[in-house]
Amino acid sequence: MAGEQEEKRLSLLQRTLDLVERVGNRVPHPVLIFLALILLVIGLSHALYLTGAEVNYDVINPETHKIERATTAARSLLTADGVRNMVTGLVPNFMGFSAIGLLIVAMLGVGVAEESGLINVLIRTLVAVSPGWALTYILAFVGILSSIASDAGYVVLIPLAGAAYASLGRHPLAGIALGFAAVAGAFNVNMLIKPLDAVMTEITNDAIHMVDPSRSIDLMAGFWFSLASVPFLVIVIALVTDRLIAPRLGAYAGESEGPPAGAVRTPAETRGLVYAGLGFLAVLLLFGVLSLPDAAPLRNPETGALIGNSPLMNGLIVPIMLVFLVMGVAFGVGAGTIKTPTEVISAMIKAVSGLGGTIVLFLVISQFIAYFNYSNIPTLMAIRMAEGLKSANVDTLWLLLGFIVVVTALNIVFTPAIAKWAIFAPVFVPLFITLGVDPAAVLSAYRVGDSPTNTLTPLNAYFALVVGFARQYDTKAGVGTIVALMLPYAVAMSVLWAGLFAVWYLLGLPWGLH
Repeated sequence: MAGEQEEKRLSLLQRTLDLVERVGNRVPHPVLIFLALILLVIGLSHALYLTGAEVNYDVINPETHKIERATTAARSLLTADGVRNMVTGLVPNFMGFSAIGLLIVAMLGVGVAEESGLINVLIRTLVAVSPGWALTYILAFVGILSSIASDAGYVVLIPLAGAAYASLGRHPLAGIALGFAAVAGAFNVNMLIKPLDAVMTEITNDAIHMVDPSRSIDLMAGFWFSLASVPFLVIVIALVTDRLIAPRLGAYAGESEGPPAGAVRTPAETRGLVYAGLGFLAVLLLFGVLSLPDAAPLRNPETGALIGNSPLMNGLIVPIMLVFLVMGVAFGVGAGTIKTPTEVISAMIKAVSGLGGTIVLFLVISQFIAYFNYSNIPTLMAIRMAEGLKSANVDTLWLLLGFIVVVTALNIVFTPAIAKWAIFAPVFVPLFITLGVDPAAVLSAYRVGDSPTNTLTPLNAYFALVVGFARQYDTKAGVGTIVALMLPYAVAMSVLWAGLFAVWYLLGLPWGLH
């Protein structure tokens, strides 16, 4: 009886997700969607401008770390200034869209590694040495840790997860969904210190000093909760993949570009892996020399710090690109798949030329985000939601959980983590301090709310890229496909992670090192 009820529940969930996918895929091409959203923002910005919508609030300037009293009013894109902004900003908006630069740079290295056959062999090796049940957990763990390299995980880990699944005969879209959930849905936590952590810690301290100038937190203030969150989220992501996503997708009937599972390495491939390993050590040695000595150029020139806000961490995409490039070339030379420098250049060109559709979409997305931010609509929404939550007469834990819900909802339309925290920190950190809450708990709550819905919003700069990855295996895949795949992850991660936060708070466990 219980088994029948479970089957009915899963069947209802699958029918619901199928409906979400069908509806989502009936919408026009993503470029047309964002063009429509641009028109909507233009109209809404003018309507708010005519009504005189504005908010007054305290905000932390991330550059000066000072509390500033700010007034933000709706700005119309139909005024003379707004029209000038749209006309003159088209190219700067696109050039300032960091996702496109990171994508192209990363693909220069990844393209060579893929064309040489290195990625094919590495996936086969990973599959061969990993028990079948463990691969999902390994990919989820690596995906979460990939946030140490900023956005590189989107470009590297997600397609690799799809290829790894395909090599086992599993549906590659399940691998892509797994990779996206790990990279984006858990982006704000890690077992290591990231550049993002340094900025958010400084903003938190500035908010703390509004009520207690003698008090501060450091980079390790939320370490224990973050450390516990990583394996917790790995389990959540893996269970959603194995219990919901993979069964819904079923067997993969298409042709896979992935390597055959269990294929034996040839002597040439083995020699190529040895060469690739030597190439990896060479890159590691190079950046060790550039970063480990006390006066190394990749350390913070003012503080000498290597972890956190340093040239190494802020430019981590460069060593990542070089690792793939050097290893790819070395493998190609060893395995005999690359014989001339021209072949290396051709591999780079092939990788970048495949991004044509993505670049067009990024052009439109960059304009939408720029217009949306220019209108000040995100700030108006954030302040109104913050004021509503602040005025709620509820217990401290429920207020913290309400804060998580507000951040989660707002993240659908206002994705930049630092910009949101710069607005929320001056409102909520002092409030919770007066209620006796550790500021590290407030920052941890923000991390919980800010990550899971990264997988659902098309405003995520890499959402369109994930749609492109999915279309490599299913030409009919669209926005609805990805939303339907990611909805179970977003719901499960949001609810269960908030539950972990609540248990942590009730048990009075330390949030980090002090």
